[in-house]
Formats: sequence, C-alpha cells, structure tokens
Amino acid sequence: MLMTKKPKPAIRTLRGWAISVLLEAGAIRECEEHGWMQDRVDPHARERAIEFARRDPPAGISADEAVAEVRDVLNSIGDTCPECPPQG
Repeated sequence: MLMTKKPKPAIRTLRGWAISVLLEAGAIRECEEHGWMQDRVDPHARERAIEFARRDPPAGISADEAVAEVRDVLNSIGDTCPECPPQG
C-alpha cells in the first residue's frame, strides 16, 4: 500500500507562518487539553527558529521582517496555559 504524507495546510498570515516556524523548531508547544500555545523556554529552539526565519523568510517578506515577526509572536506567548489549573 502506498503511503503518502498529508500536505501541510497553507499558511495565510505572517503570524501563522511564525507560529509554524516556532512549533517546528520546538520553541513553543500546544496545550494538549486547551490548544493554547506555550513557550517552552528553550534558548536553543528559539535560536533555531530565528535562524530559519532569517534564512528562509516567506515570499515577499524580508529576512529582518520575518525575524521580527518570530520574535513578536514568541514574546506574545506565555509559558503556561491560561485555562490549566496552576501546578503546585
């Protein structure tokens, strides 16, 4: 049986592109229960995401704009899910 990869959905916004870059680099993750993005606080993953944005920005976007968007998205994401109870 021939197995094919499911195509990735088209990214429609620069913010969506930045989120996908951060997810692939492992800099953020999604809360399994609620779906909120969470910062993994991994400096190496952040650098991988920024380097990817610098090397391969979306069409029509400069490398500086791509890096700025990745940083803006990362700065807007907390490290906890706002719907999960605090761990104590």
